[in-house]
Amino acid sequence: MATTIKERRFPPMDTLVKYDIPISVTTHPEKVRKEPAKIGIAACKIPTPSAPADARRETTEILNRILPPKEWEEDDQIWTQRVSSTPATRLDVINLQEQLDMRLQQRQARETGICPVRRQLYTQCFDELIRQVTINCAERGLLLLRVRDEIKMTLAAYQTLYQSSIAFGMRKALQAEQGKEDLINTAEELKVQKIELERIIVELRLKYDQSEKRSAELREAEEKKHMEEVQFLKKTNTQLKTQLEGIIAAKK
Repeated sequence: MATTIKERRFPPMDTLVKYDIPISVTTHPEKVRKEPAKIGIAACKIPTPSAPADARRETTEILNRILPPKEWEEDDQIWTQRVSSTPATRLDVINLQEQLDMRLQQRQARETGICPVRRQLYTQCFDELIRQVTINCAERGLLLLRVRDEIKMTLAAYQTLYQSSIAFGMRKALQAEQGKEDLINTAEELKVQKIELERIIVELRLKYDQSEKRSAELREAEEKKHMEEVQFLKKTNTQLKTQLEGIIAAKK
């Protein structure tokens, strides 16, 4: 299957990683033609690639594994863009630092604390450094790749822990809110019970006062009746004593 590759100018991508120019891969099945194999010495000759070409091809493959090519579809064509395999110079590193500082300022990234924008830009900067290092030393680039993946796993673990803690906090807050509503309802019920008990206390106190008053009246009436009986008995005793003394005096 024949493949036609054509270049197209694109605006710079919003990333700090250096990519090659996007290319469109278009297939033309009608142009596929099988040519008879040439028999002879020329057909048996196998070109042997040079060592630098092999090293460059291996570096390109490693770069594609570390930073996979981007693919998208536009105008019924599939476009692909590979990471650049051009070695970086000292000026490229300086430009990378300036681009990082400029984008941090443009996108108003936070200097401290959790900031997705700052994390994204520093991730792009680290990927670009890995690209630059891998071109010069593939082993060093693969080691940096392990460091990058470990950092990503650590950040993912912290993010999962943070989200779990947020969910746990929300559940506790909802439980506390539910408990607060239950306590408020219980407090309202206790207030109603308190008012009812206060009403009962007032009624019982009124009954107690009435009973005390009635008991005092009965006691006073009993004492008065007792006093009258005592006075009557004293008067009767005096009369009987006088009669007895009269009888005794008459006998003498």
